[in-house]
This record gives sequence, C-alpha cells and structure tokens, in this order.
Amino acid sequence: FVSKKWERLVQPEEGKIDRSFYELVAFTELKNNIRSGNISVEGSLAHRNIDDYLISSDACVNSLTIPDTFDDYLTSRGAILDSQLQYYSNSGKSSAKMVLKKLEKVTPDEAEEYRKKLYSMIPKIRLSDLLIEVDSWTQFSQEFIHDSTGNPPNEREKKIVFATLLGLGMNIGLEKMAQSTPGITYPQLANTKQWRFYKEALTCAQSILVNFQLGIPIADFWGEGKTSASDGMRVPVGVSAIKADVNPHYKSLEKGATMIRSINDRNTSHHVEVVSTNTREATHTLDGLLYHETDLDIEEHFTDTNGYTDQVFGMTALLGFHFEPRIRNIKKSQLFSIKPTSEYPDLLGLISGRINIKTIDESYEEIKRIAYSIQTGKVSSSLILGKLGSYARKNKVATALRELGRIEKSIFMIDYVTDDSLRRKITHGLNKTEAVNALARELFFGRRGKFMERDIRRQLQSASALNVLINAISIWNAVYLQEAYDYLVKIDPEVTNYMNHISPINWEHITFLGEYKFDLLSIPKRLRKLNIEK
Repeated sequence: FVSKKWERLVQPEEGKIDRSFYELVAFTELKNNIRSGNISVEGSLAHRNIDDYLISSDACVNSLTIPDTFDDYLTSRGAILDSQLQYYSNSGKSSAKMVLKKLEKVTPDEAEEYRKKLYSMIPKIRLSDLLIEVDSWTQFSQEFIHDSTGNPPNEREKKIVFATLLGLGMNIGLEKMAQSTPGITYPQLANTKQWRFYKEALTCAQSILVNFQLGIPIADFWGEGKTSASDGMRVPVGVSAIKADVNPHYKSLEKGATMIRSINDRNTSHHVEVVSTNTREATHTLDGLLYHETDLDIEEHFTDTNGYTDQVFGMTALLGFHFEPRIRNIKKSQLFSIKPTSEYPDLLGLISGRINIKTIDESYEEIKRIAYSIQTGKVSSSLILGKLGSYARKNKVATALRELGRIEKSIFMIDYVTDDSLRRKITHGLNKTEAVNALARELFFGRRGKFMERDIRRQLQSASALNVLINAISIWNAVYLQEAYDYLVKIDPEVTNYMNHISPINWEHITFLGEYKFDLLSIPKRLRKLNIEK
C-alpha cells in the first residue's frame, strides 16, 4: 500500500523501514479508504459497512420499477438516450451550447381580477376559529393521541391541542401562547407538547388534511395529486445547535437550518424535514416522494437546481419517478452518450464524454440493492444518498450510480431545452412551493422567525406544526373558494377558464395576531355566509 512517492521515506535504505513514516502512510491510507467507504468501522454511525443498511440480494424481487439486470435497463434507456440525441442533433438547435429562450407570460391578467373577486366573497376569520372549523370537517385533532394513555383528546383537551399547534407553528413559544390564551396554562401546553406532539402524530394529522384536500372538487383545477415540488426555506437559529451553520450563499454570518418542504399540485404540503443549512437538498429529494403517508400518487417531481445531483437522477428513475429539476446556467450543462461521440457529429461541442457502461455493470447489483432497500423502507433515501455523496474519495458504487444518473439527466436535458410546455410545468410547480414558503414565513413570525430549539427533533416538531397550519389554511380556503366559485359561475361562466391560476394559498382575510380563543361551541353548523353584494 506504500505508493512510489512515499517509498524513499518509508525505506531510506535497503532492508530498513522508517517506522514513523511507515505508520504515517498506513494511517493515511486507512483514513482514505474509510472516507471512500472501502473500509468500514464496526460500531461507527458514520462509517458503518454499507451492507448493514441494505436488504440481501435474494430479497430484491417483485419491484415494478427496478430492472432485474443492467442489460434490461440498458436496452430500454440506452435506446431512448440515443433517440433523444439524434432528435436534438436534427432539431437545428445550437451545437456549441444549450440555450433557452425566455418563456412568455401565461397567466392572463383576467386571472388576477377573478382571484380578487372570489376572495372578496370569502368571509374574514381568525386563525383559531379556522382551525376549529377545519377540524369539524376532518377531525385531524384526533390524531394527537396521548403517547402514554393512548387516548385521543377530549373536547377540553382539543383546545389545548389547537393552542399548542399555534404556539409551535407560529413560533410564539408556549409561555407567550399561554399568556395570549384565556383559560389555558403553560403547564397544560408543555404537557401536550411532550405527550401528544410526537413525530407520528404530527405526520398523521398532516396526512388527514392532505387526503381531505384530494376530495375537494375545486382542487381538480389545480392538479390530480400526481406532481409535486420541493424547496428549502432557510430559518435562522438563535441558539447554539449542532445542525446550525453559516451558509455564505445568504451573505450573513448568522447560523441557520433549512426546512425542506414538499408541496403537491393540489396545494397542500405533504412532507417536511429540517436539515443543516449546508446540507445538499438533493439528498432529501426522494424523502418527500416516498415517506409522505398519504393517498397521493405522485409520478413527477420538480426541484430547483440545488435539488438535484446525477445520483438523484439515477435513483429517482429506478424508483419509477419522473425527476424534472429547473436547471440554472443551462449554458454550462453537458450531455453524455453511450455510443461513441462520433455518432453525433453535430453535438461534439455538447457531449462531454461517454457513459462508463463497464462501471455501472460491475456495480449494478449493489445499486439495485440500494434502490430496493429505499423502496421497501429498509433505509431512508436521504441517509444512503447522503452516505454515498459524502465519500470524500472515489467509491465504486457511488461512481456507478452517478454514471447511471448521467444517462437519465441527458435524456431529461434534451426534453428541457426543446419542450417549452415542460419548462412551464416545472415553473408552475415551483411557484407553488414559493407561495407556500411565503405563507410559512408569514406564520412563523414569533421570536423574529428564528428557531430557538437546540435539538433538531424540536425544530422538526415546530416545522411539522407549521405544516399542519399551512394545510388547514389551504383546506379552509379551498372549501370557501368552492362556495364562491359555485355562486359566481352561475352568473359569470368565464371564471372557469381561470380557476387553474387561482390558489388557495392566500391569507389576507385571516387574522394571525391577537388573543386566541377556542370556543368549540361556536362551530357553524353550515358554512359561513359569503360576502355577496345584493
């Protein structure tokens, strides 16, 4: 293991070994092999053998998306890549670099007029009353089952659950929430937070709301629940925390964390997690597709540039998803081919090189095990992709997955530069994440919008409570938009043509501040009256 550059120092004379240099080289090589994943450390969290995370090869059966052999994969995807390259070569596009023309505005001015008209009909409401009304439709509060007694909240305890949701989701803190909520004390809120606001309960409440939105007819204007998008929202951290870090991108020395939120096309948020602000969002892309625990049937996923890597392209394809990121600085992007580049003489300036088929073939069984392990829930996608991506030195499986991802990325890139409708669809999906993040910032105003929890589990608890509030607002707006639309369409049928541009992510009519009262007896037996001029 002693390389030539070290030989003279390790063995200065024939038959003589310099022990100090020998140990230095031995430990250096050991460090390098551990960092590349070629050597594992028993009992280590960071450097466990990758096999410990994966199911056995014999268990890799019955997947509807993962090809059994690399030949099966290559026969299908190789032909598509060749077809795409030939198509682009014949398209008359630039052969030196990929160029995108600016998309024309597709949202008509009339859509904004109808949005104002519909929302002017919707009654104003306090956020506390909105939660009570949404719960009367969905019973999401019943998912906050006591972790010790196993009992759902009774009528008295519901009020405390709602108050805790607001305290955490609006980042007010439980002490100030108790001061703003007559009849509810800090110990009651703290007890509810400890025993009812565990991860599974928050996830179930979130899922109840997402599934309810699937059944609201007006949401059909926005999507079928088959596409989603994810984006990160940076949150400053006001205390010393392990996961808090400085990110130069934000031109600030203030440490922060990132909420990565997944939004589906029906305008609800079905997944959220909190990561270090310097964590590559791409490693968490699949989590929102696989672990949302709702009735959504997502087929396509959109992200911004920070949400993709070549490895993510490869893994999403194996798991049966269409991965479609928005690419920044497209001019610097390169394509890859399987056939010799000479087969595409008009694209020599665009094709960076050939896919290393041998590398993929040699590691395909391991790649397949990883894909099966993620698909069956044996290991989370973010954990294993983060592990592969963190190898500081070359690792065979990581390299092979990157090569496979380059096949998928090249296929997508040609669609991206030639199909304006695809780019519009991606932009439309990402606009929904931006709208939800804007609402999230508006809601998460307490303590100057900073996390004040050191423990990332507590940070996730707040982020999940915030997600429940976002979804409750989206549902309440959707239900009342349905009422307003049903009224307006009878006198102005044109409104139907613009409903796909009108979002339930709106809060101008909702009061977030003030004293919070939870009067369960005030729940209207029917929907509130619309504001209709007579």
